[in-house]
Amino acid sequence: MASDTKSQGMSSVDVAWYQMEDPTNLMMITGLLHFERPVDFERLRATLQYRFVDRYPRFRQRVVDRNSFLYGGIRWEDDPTFDMSAHLHRIALPPPGDRQALQDLVSDLMSMPLDFSKPLWQMHLVEDCDGGCALLVRLHHCIADGIALVQVMLSLTDTSPDAPYPAPERRKRQPRGWNPLRPLIQPVASTLRLTQKVASATARTYVNVLRDPEQLVELGRVASDLALTTGRLLLMAPDPKTPYKGKLGVPKRAAWSTPIPLDDVKLISRAVGGTVNDVLMSAAAGAMRRYLVSRGSPVEDLDFRAVIPVNLRPLDQSTQMGNRFGLFFLSMPVGVEDPVDRLRELKKRMDGLKNTTEPIVAFGILSLIGMMPNWMEEIVVDIFGTKGTVVLTNVPGPREKLYFAGAGIEDMMFWVPQSGRLGIGISIFSYDNKVMLGVATDQGLVPEPEAVIAGFHEELDALRAEMRQRLMDTAIQFNLLPVRPPETIDLDAMAATTPGVNQLLSPGPAVEDDGLQATDGLGDGAQRVLVIPVDGDDLTRIPGIGPGYASSLYTAGILTYADLAALTPVHLTAIIDVPDWRRPDFQSWIDEAQKKAQAA
Repeated sequence: MASDTKSQGMSSVDVAWYQMEDPTNLMMITGLLHFERPVDFERLRATLQYRFVDRYPRFRQRVVDRNSFLYGGIRWEDDPTFDMSAHLHRIALPPPGDRQALQDLVSDLMSMPLDFSKPLWQMHLVEDCDGGCALLVRLHHCIADGIALVQVMLSLTDTSPDAPYPAPERRKRQPRGWNPLRPLIQPVASTLRLTQKVASATARTYVNVLRDPEQLVELGRVASDLALTTGRLLLMAPDPKTPYKGKLGVPKRAAWSTPIPLDDVKLISRAVGGTVNDVLMSAAAGAMRRYLVSRGSPVEDLDFRAVIPVNLRPLDQSTQMGNRFGLFFLSMPVGVEDPVDRLRELKKRMDGLKNTTEPIVAFGILSLIGMMPNWMEEIVVDIFGTKGTVVLTNVPGPREKLYFAGAGIEDMMFWVPQSGRLGIGISIFSYDNKVMLGVATDQGLVPEPEAVIAGFHEELDALRAEMRQRLMDTAIQFNLLPVRPPETIDLDAMAATTPGVNQLLSPGPAVEDDGLQATDGLGDGAQRVLVIPVDGDDLTRIPGIGPGYASSLYTAGILTYADLAALTPVHLTAIIDVPDWRRPDFQSWIDEAQKKAQAA
């Protein structure tokens, strides 16, 4: 019986992503699912067969490029020799099978292109990985955008480990006679259908304008706005030269953060201001700033743009194949040193982009790119690449824990390709009330993405310290605390009994349950009480030192600013036991402690 998806033309936007493929800039979306225990390989294979390949025919299809010079020459066709074994692989990490080994594997596969003679996806089940296993997923961007592909992957999961073993789904097939003219007729037919839709919409608009002439003014305003936005995008000045920009090489590097409780980020957003998205993006900008400072690169008054994908897909089409997103070009206030001031400035700039037509215009430009000859596309991609420095995405995932092939997903992360030949991409993904940051870089430009991850944690720690200080200031205002802090500060009790704190923590009249957790420095473990020695200083007033780090310092006998100022980064490394990639900027602690000790 013939397949109902034997041959299909590729949309112009998808063609654009297909033709952007370059050995030094692969157009792959890479994902990593980490499981708490080993996954049964046969069940995984069956799940992928029935819920992935059979449910979504695109993953049985390969790209056939008959004539890329003419639009319509690139098509999707069923792979007559499709074999799951060519796409699903079973491998193991070498001993000791730790995080570094997994990171190296992700980096290596992120640098390797997919096989274009087969459907453009590949998965590796990585065993012997920290007592569990991981599933590394690579999907080409021409199949669909990140929003759709994340939803596709989530559709393979269950909400409990006891879900029934996946059974084959019935695929509706309608016999279709072979027609030798179909490859020629189908693009024309598609164009005719689109023309009919446009004509119908134009006719409806004409009738509506006759009924309500004021609509003509609104239509003219929209058209004018689109024209102005198009001109502004094309005439936008290039981004400044920084270590993030330059000629790309083949090797890439990937890194990701430890999971951060989403409730902690909510606390910051309520106390300091801005949305959760504003907080995370501002912390990402601060992390990029810290990396530049570590490289000796000037950051004063520095702004560069983040290219931010914006979903244009209706909710009821969340798993449809194809690319349906536009792009924002957000100017990142990297030159602002203070984390709170940077957050406020970024929020102001984000708010200024909310009602712009920029994403729609960018989508239209991508559509045009797919209709151009390859040499014209190169020019447009270079133009886009000069106007941005980083691709930055933030995708909200499911809030509850999920199971894949019967195994619980501990955490998950993904990385997007750096379109326009950019040297760095940052992905933010939330899952199971936790959020993670992933960084993908060109090895020649940014060889240590772990440093950007560490900077992200430090930025959140600094915002957390500011949040705590605001809570204490509010408590002092309401005579809950004297100016001199007591030995024990119970932030839970403070939040539950102080109206001013309630107002900071919650947008409503009552404090939400998720706003009552005082945590150990964002990701170091829950801690409701911070004990400060009576004869000591409040070390959390130093940016980057959260309650957890302060407790470790007090335990080691570091009680005052003067004690801390007398140390060296080597001493602090022995006291603060964290992985190298998450190690705070100890020298900045010491410098700030010296200032506070001298001012005392």
